Amino acid sequence: MPSYPVSDHCDGERFFNPHAVTGRSFAEVWRWMRTRERTAWPRSVPLRPHAPPPARVERGQAAVTFIGHSTFLIRTASSVLITDPVFTARAGPLGRLAGPLRVRPPAIPLHDLPRVDVVLLSHNHYDHLQPSSLRGLGGAEIVTALGVGRYVPNTRELDWWRDVRVGAATVTAVPAQHFSARTPWDKNRSLWCGFVVEVDGVTIYFAGDSGYSPQFAEIGDRFPSIDVALVPIGAYEPRWFMQPMHMNPDEAVRAHLDTGARVSVGMHFGTFQLTDEAIDDPLRALDAARLHHDVDPAAFRVLDFGETAIVAASVNAKC
Repeated sequence: MPSYPVSDHCDGERFFNPHAVTGRSFAEVWRWMRTRERTAWPRSVPLRPHAPPPARVERGQAAVTFIGHSTFLIRTASSVLITDPVFTARAGPLGRLAGPLRVRPPAIPLHDLPRVDVVLLSHNHYDHLQPSSLRGLGGAEIVTALGVGRYVPNTRELDWWRDVRVGAATVTAVPAQHFSARTPWDKNRSLWCGFVVEVDGVTIYFAGDSGYSPQFAEIGDRFPSIDVALVPIGAYEPRWFMQPMHMNPDEAVRAHLDTGARVSVGMHFGTFQLTDEAIDDPLRALDAARLHHDVDPAAFRVLDFGETAIVAASVNAKC
């Protein structure tokens, strides 16, 4: 097995979280399976029509289009990025044979995407990493966390707080509180992360998958001018089981406040039923969380599937 630098999140061979234990024992998994109260989802949900994403934007702007789950298409003046591209019918092995069924199709089909320059790949779970979807992106540069290259060749792997230049973009891997596994034998053999992208005068934060932790405040301290943050709000019930690795909407709003992002956009909901909450529960809970924390709906919003938001950089952003 490969070895990695020993750090506050790696023992040299396996990775871990500095602030929480996210692993679950077989007994805990069995308890969840025996006691879970899973709310039924519809088998399919049709998409509403939206205007296509713009073919260009000005410097200091980012056009953010929600494709589904954790997949966003992001266009800046010089670059096109995509986050955790999953276009398969299931979030499982080979994307069609096993795993949770997709209830909403990708809002933009893979073959209709513009040429993508940079792929941000946060970790190796099946609802975030599908090799067939990555192959459909042609020659895009794939930036990911340490160890994920064993599942997808020709990647640029980063440890937390390390960065790489890709075209006009500086991509920094930042901490997340999660875990990794694609088989019973490779748990935490690769790292998980979020990303901060600085490009064309805009700063974009993609959180990947994460439980709530002090890491959000540290990200905000190191990147004090985040223009738009893409933050997970779904897959959180039951809390006794999911809390270390998946935020609920209240925690997502707290993460928004910790990072100081001017605008946050919710993700990781309404596509694959991974946990027990109802399909629309994250949206209702986000409404309550914004009210509780006195956050304006425009500051933490949700895009419809296929909808695009154009975010302008702060006037104080570096150009």
